[in-house]
Amino acid sequence: MEKNKSKTGINIILLLAVVALMVGALLINQHAEYGGSDGEAENVIAEINPDYQPWFNSLLEPKSGEIESLLFTLQGSLGVGIITYILGYYKGKNRNAVN
Repeated sequence: MEKNKSKTGINIILLLAVVALMVGALLINQHAEYGGSDGEAENVIAEINPDYQPWFNSLLEPKSGEIESLLFTLQGSLGVGIITYILGYYKGKNRNAVN
């Protein structure tokens, strides 16, 4: 019973530390603009070679930045879901093999 209380306490401390880091990062850069690195890469390429032409264009161009963000988030969530399923599957498989 004592072991579970200590784990709970450590988990709460870690959670509070993560929240403090997130809030601290937002407070430090209040006037910063958060954006992706794609736009910055385009700017650097244009500086290096102004005549550069992309090899191909996107097959699907989202109508707005919100839809693009949604698709990016869905892609990341799907990838995380697949990875965690595989890890859980193998952990369960190893647990059953030991017993």
